[in-house]
Amino acid sequence: MIIGLGTLINVVAIIVGTVIGVLVGNRLSEKTSRVVTDGLGLVVLVLGGLNVMSLLDQEFVSAVGAGIPLLVVIGAILIGGIIGSALKIEQRLEQLGTSLQKRFAGKGTKDSKEKFITGFVNASLVFTIGPLAILGALSDGLGQGIEQLATKSILDAFASLAFAASLGWGVALSAIPVGIWQGLITVLAFSVGAVVSAPIISALTATGGVLLLGVGLRLLQLRQVAVGNMLPALIVAPLITLLLMVI
Repeated sequence: MIIGLGTLINVVAIIVGTVIGVLVGNRLSEKTSRVVTDGLGLVVLVLGGLNVMSLLDQEFVSAVGAGIPLLVVIGAILIGGIIGSALKIEQRLEQLGTSLQKRFAGKGTKDSKEKFITGFVNASLVFTIGPLAILGALSDGLGQGIEQLATKSILDAFASLAFAASLGWGVALSAIPVGIWQGLITVLAFSVGAVVSAPIISALTATGGVLLLGVGLRLLQLRQVAVGNMLPALIVAPLITLLLMVI
């Protein structure tokens, strides 16, 4: 099995899904496109809620103590948010989206430019935050197979289709941060060969679930939660959990 094949398949799936979505989206009215985006937002909220349920995982609770898992996630979100805000991750994501829009989409209306950037940023967040992005890349790097990333690729293909139907070509370029993020994790796992314990996976999943809830709110246009600035929480949560397990 070629190391990194799972991420490559994932990138291709996003691009293919986007192409189909754009072709379909051109035949949809603006009202219908909004319904599609709202539907995707609701689904992301459900996925986020399901991931947050990892707070109740028995191994996680046993490892850090009763009532502590929620504190771990809260701490990770707060600390990660402070770090992300200092690094201006959300702003940098939007700047990257603007740069890519100018390079690949050229001139256009203000609305089309905003859709391009929104599609890129929101799709990038959805495709990189989910636990499958990290756990699948770890499994690939450790030589344990690409089944998780293959599953994620199918899900991302349908999600990118839905995104692109209303937001256009910017969704395709979300394949760039997905490729970089999952590729780095795969290389790290291949080099270090570390095994992630169940409590750490639960902490990561629950924290990712909270961030997905934020993305869902963005898609529903209820509030533009700066989820990008909270991305460091995905690193902070496992570290806090590991520290508590050692103590």
